[in-house]
Amino acid sequence: MGLTQLTLLGISSVVGTGIFFVLGTAVPKAGPGVVLSFVVAAVVAGLAALCYVELAGAIPVAGSTYSYTYASLGEGAAYLVAWCLILEYGVAVSTVAVSWGQYLSELTDALFGFTLPDGISQPPGAGGLVNVPALVVVLLCSLLLARGTRESARLNAVMVCVKLGVLVLFLAVAFTAFRSGNFADFAPHGASGIGAAASAVFFSYVGFDTVATASEEVENPRRTIPLALLLTLGAVTVLYILVSLAAVGAQPTGRFGAQANAGEAVLAEILRDVTGAGWPVVLLSAGAVVSIFSVVLVTLYGQTRILFSMARDGLVPEVFRRVDRKRHTPVGNTWIVGAAVGALAAFVPLQYLADLTSMGTLVAFVAVAAAVVVLRRIAPDAPRPYKVPLYPVVPVVSALSCLYLAWLLPGVTWLLFGGWLVVAAVLYLTFGRRHSALRERTGADEPERAEADLATTPVRA
Repeated sequence: MGLTQLTLLGISSVVGTGIFFVLGTAVPKAGPGVVLSFVVAAVVAGLAALCYVELAGAIPVAGSTYSYTYASLGEGAAYLVAWCLILEYGVAVSTVAVSWGQYLSELTDALFGFTLPDGISQPPGAGGLVNVPALVVVLLCSLLLARGTRESARLNAVMVCVKLGVLVLFLAVAFTAFRSGNFADFAPHGASGIGAAASAVFFSYVGFDTVATASEEVENPRRTIPLALLLTLGAVTVLYILVSLAAVGAQPTGRFGAQANAGEAVLAEILRDVTGAGWPVVLLSAGAVVSIFSVVLVTLYGQTRILFSMARDGLVPEVFRRVDRKRHTPVGNTWIVGAAVGALAAFVPLQYLADLTSMGTLVAFVAVAAAVVVLRRIAPDAPRPYKVPLYPVVPVVSALSCLYLAWLLPGVTWLLFGGWLVVAAVLYLTFGRRHSALRERTGADEPERAEADLATTPVRA
């Protein structure tokens, strides 16, 4: 993949269901100040991106945050961070796959006058028995990924153009009804409301780090990955701020919460009110169906590459690193991940999964910031095409800002996340340490950190 395809991969991973539904939950918390909430979330993501850019140039291998943590903080920390990434990618895929079935049902209603029965379009606990559309979309994406990266990247580029076109259409229509009076009470709940909304909208930025997981399949990764990261985040941030401005300008803030509680598609309802026609529902639903499909595709891609790196280091079973000779892809890895994520999407209620996705991502970003500091100390002469500016201020502020947003997440999210890490620690102690590739090479009682020479780090191919 080149720079254009990799940037489109990143944009596709980020611009998913978040922007289609998050305003319904964020606007009641921040009011018109939700625009600043997007800015706050973008700053946090941007600081993390700067750290990613340095590490992507210094360690251009598959695995992203996992690889960076392994090279700097050691095997045990890298294993826990990898489980944070599994939470981020796997849970995010399940969440958006469930939404795919809901938007598909809305689209069929608008076009043909019928909806899918709740029994086969909702998970247990939400009025259904099994979410068949969610399972289908995950398996379809798994099939595409198993066929090969090039084919998946080409299809993904088409889907990115479609969903960006739908959002541009929303902006063009919504701005015609812009009313500055909707911004009069800009921050009804003060700074705390803006911060709480920033934690909510952060889910919309999850996924840009997928770019770094593709380093072994792109041309000139030391140059391409840093540029793709910055281009992805810049494009998405501008788009989100414009969408939030257009939405709040076109509709009083008091209506957002009511629409979300009623299960309505906020952006589609805004277009319906502005135009007085039903065609916006069709376009928004179709755009959401395409958007969610592309998010499932690229997020599954990132998940399989994390497990590929872990298998290469002996921390998960070898099946996750076997590459098909014809397709040059980890076919077994792809289908195992697809089956697990598909089952989660089909059978498990997903009320808290958006917050869990944000939690896993924020903790992973803290690890990235720490990796920058540690690698500057243990490998000061390693080649770095790009260096974080204002070092060490930027990585420190990045870590603190991520912890701030995580602190604002609900208490139940912290409890679930703690349980997830306990499970990860048990699996590491019972399997990972015993099969560690680094342990086998060194013969040491404890896997040691690769401190002096990054070329000997086990994450290198």
